Amino acid sequence: MAVPPSAVSGQTIPHPGAVRLAIQNADAHAPRAKSVVDLQGLRASQSALSRDGTRVRLTSLNPNANGWFLLEIDRPGQRSEAYHLENPDPLTRDVALSDDPVPAILLTESQTRYKCRPWTVATPELSDARASGLPFAPICDSHLYLRNPVSGARTNLERTAEFLRDNVWFGESLVGFVKDTLYKDRYLASGEVLTGADPGEVNRLLGRADLRDFPVMYTTMTFDLVGASPERMEMGAWYAVRGAPGIYASAMQPRMISPEILGRRGETNALDGVESRADVYLVAFDMTNFDIGYETGTEHPRLEWSSRPSRGGQSWNLPGPDGFNTARPLATMGMVNPEEARRIAATFTGGFKRDHGAFRFGPMAGFNNGHHYGFIVHGTVLSTLQPGLSTLYVLDDGTVRMKTWAEADDALLPQIRFARQNGVPIIERDPATGNGMVGPLVRQWGAGNWSGSANADLRTLRAGACMKTAAGRQFLIYGWFSTATPSAMARTFQAYGCDYAMLLDMNAIEHTYMALYTPEKGGGIDARHLVAGMSRIDEKSRDGHVIPRFIGFPDNRDFFYLMRKEPLP
Repeated sequence: MAVPPSAVSGQTIPHPGAVRLAIQNADAHAPRAKSVVDLQGLRASQSALSRDGTRVRLTSLNPNANGWFLLEIDRPGQRSEAYHLENPDPLTRDVALSDDPVPAILLTESQTRYKCRPWTVATPELSDARASGLPFAPICDSHLYLRNPVSGARTNLERTAEFLRDNVWFGESLVGFVKDTLYKDRYLASGEVLTGADPGEVNRLLGRADLRDFPVMYTTMTFDLVGASPERMEMGAWYAVRGAPGIYASAMQPRMISPEILGRRGETNALDGVESRADVYLVAFDMTNFDIGYETGTEHPRLEWSSRPSRGGQSWNLPGPDGFNTARPLATMGMVNPEEARRIAATFTGGFKRDHGAFRFGPMAGFNNGHHYGFIVHGTVLSTLQPGLSTLYVLDDGTVRMKTWAEADDALLPQIRFARQNGVPIIERDPATGNGMVGPLVRQWGAGNWSGSANADLRTLRAGACMKTAAGRQFLIYGWFSTATPSAMARTFQAYGCDYAMLLDMNAIEHTYMALYTPEKGGGIDARHLVAGMSRIDEKSRDGHVIPRFIGFPDNRDFFYLMRKEPLP
């Protein structure tokens, strides 16, 4: 028997699977035109040949995430078919291709095994599911969903802006003019400050914000609060949302932030009189109670090049920064699947569109092709995560983190289930104290890609998110700023004790949409919006029932969603 050379040298023979993954990973990052499937360095494929000559290929795009699969059917003499499948129960249900003489999809859950062949002529489940046009069409006795390509809803404002950008050569500047004039401070809310009112019970778990005074203010929230009403909220206090355990609401105006925070020089720009009195609404989620996911919209963020960075170098000849400009054969959906919708607790819109999601000015514009913001859905990398960018991510064990991505963090990619990047940090952790400190680019308009004016004369509606630890628990906080610059956002998040904060989206109420959902007795859900005007973005059925955005119909924008945790079986 021959002795392998590696046994003599003492070297370890690489496992064939490890070699395959290494080759796939190197190929995924090669500067060439490719598909979104080619970008998945962790993908694993199985194939089988039926007796009639049909070849079936099942690819798990990320076996660790166990969420998305590509099923390809090649029949003799016919065009190849590709189907994007989603496993609605990735934590307990395994999906594979069986090794039977007649291949089948094998679903394993605990001690239960289930087989289905949805591509056969006798039971043409796949073709019927594709023809249904449903965003999520159930197959295999509803154990899997076929994700069908669909169109997402858009508001009139979005339709107009996209028409101008896509069809008028100076469309971007025209959109900017409209934004700077007609829509400047359009969503400014400055609630009346009341005196002599009962502020209600302050939630002691999170503590009050660091303010110089705690007057009672009027808000336009639609939440049902414990110990207060939206018309009479004490600034900086946290109130439990009735019927929504683990969710808390707060409101304030930046002018009430303590002088110790506002007076720190050299960290932010000074707040002007308008943003100082502009309402800020916040919602905190105790993450011991929730799972969180992220989904791209049917259109945004896109995958082509942003027009912002100056073009140069060989890579700009490619269709996009990752080598492609479309998610096909995958279907981007803009809504949660029906299984997740069953336990939905909240949704809020995600980050910048692709065209705005890269740098035009400053150091970040000069390398990495302008740092196009990255995002991952169900472990599938749709856009590569870039170092130096603020990143909200979820690991496969449910851990939620927010940080400035570094090259060393790429080691986490096999564990990442969801991720979204959006610019540079508003607040980041001080490595010495662990407290939140203002991000170094908050005052640098172009270098920070904040949009607007460096002189703070162009305020706008903005949304952001931060992480905070209180009483040994982790909280994700969503912040809605009726009109603000990043400086006002930074001071607000500092006042609330956040240790990391990032920008989400801006400029329009549909881009900063946020809603909570509580179950109704009849089996439906009651949608409550952070701001009353957000309800107009939802749709209504013929009988007048509200159909919530991101849950009841596909949307063109990306979003985060929170689901109430359920015990594993």
